[in-house]
Amino acid sequence: MIYRSVTKSILDDLAFFPVVAIVGPRQAGKTTLAKTLDVPEKKQVLYLDLEWEEDRAKLADAGTYLLQHEDKCVIIDEVQIMPQIFPILRSLVDRKRESARFILLGSASPELLRNSAESLAGRIAYHELSPFSLIEVAKENILRQHWYRGGFPDAFLAPDDERARAWLTQFSTTFVERDLVQVIGKEANAANMLRFVRMLGHYQGKMLNISELSNSLNLASQTINRYLDLLEGSFLTRRLEPYFENIGKRLTKTPKFYYRDAGFYHAVARLRDREDLYASPAVGASWEGYVIEQIYQMAGKSCEYLFYRTQNGAEVDLLLLTPRSEKVCIEIKYSNAPNISRGFYSSLEDLKPKHSYIITPDSERVVRSDGITIINIIDFLNDELPKILA
Repeated sequence: MIYRSVTKSILDDLAFFPVVAIVGPRQAGKTTLAKTLDVPEKKQVLYLDLEWEEDRAKLADAGTYLLQHEDKCVIIDEVQIMPQIFPILRSLVDRKRESARFILLGSASPELLRNSAESLAGRIAYHELSPFSLIEVAKENILRQHWYRGGFPDAFLAPDDERARAWLTQFSTTFVERDLVQVIGKEANAANMLRFVRMLGHYQGKMLNISELSNSLNLASQTINRYLDLLEGSFLTRRLEPYFENIGKRLTKTPKFYYRDAGFYHAVARLRDREDLYASPAVGASWEGYVIEQIYQMAGKSCEYLFYRTQNGAEVDLLLLTPRSEKVCIEIKYSNAPNISRGFYSSLEDLKPKHSYIITPDSERVVRSDGITIINIIDFLNDELPKILA
């Protein structure tokens, strides 16, 4: 079994908080992780899945049922399906406040976070579980498999790329037809939603054009923004906000868009195999999104993630603001012999970062005379990022 890097912090919080929530996209491994946790005080574990009608029926009178199991650690999967349970959990926790009463699993963060925050403030700790990160699976020659397939366990562990692609294609279709349509309600059309998800693939690594999407899909801009919020709330997409502190430059203020999991993006973009990917004009955007997500999975919310672009062409793919408020400028290049643009140099003059990097797939670490470090993604994650975060 692949060890999940978030495990220790989850166990630490289980030893203190009555409720721990593990959120993340469907099929990322939340249930597997929760069932294998060594629960403090060796409590017996009771697992309930709210997608099962039988388990929902048990919670028809949730207070009475859960009182019968107050000595156990109760795992409630897909808890956002039953938002009315949160006040009941609060009452049960306040009646018997001890660690590791409940583990809540959810794949739709807006509903889960809103309801739990209102009802369980001071009683709950949150953890995000993403698909496998590169560091979690890293070993010799694994980078390109992980990049192409992404980190969803069923895709990454598939016997070959063809079956990984088949799983990802089915997953993307099922996500749209079941989850998005269910959340949006009667107004949703599965075919149009699938078209929307695929159209977004053209914006990977680019600034979102809401008007263009609105005109293409014949939907109001407010509807497009709502759909984007739902995708982001389902942990599948990310909008990278621009840095626009007043530094005397005309700056871009439109966010950039990324599918978070590279394998999901490749399925949406219909890149059938690795050769398709390498030959695609989108290979640079794919690599850029992949690197940003790997950095996020390791650094988490300790950093602020932005990009920088001026009207004159100065640009930084990723601007990290560290816990010490230091700036780190990162340019992401698919080439192992990257050319450094004048725009990147201009950005360094504007931003005056503490560190500057060019991240590639496989290049050896080189510190240039101008202070820019060229480094491969694995060495950056293992060696440089920990120092930046220290």
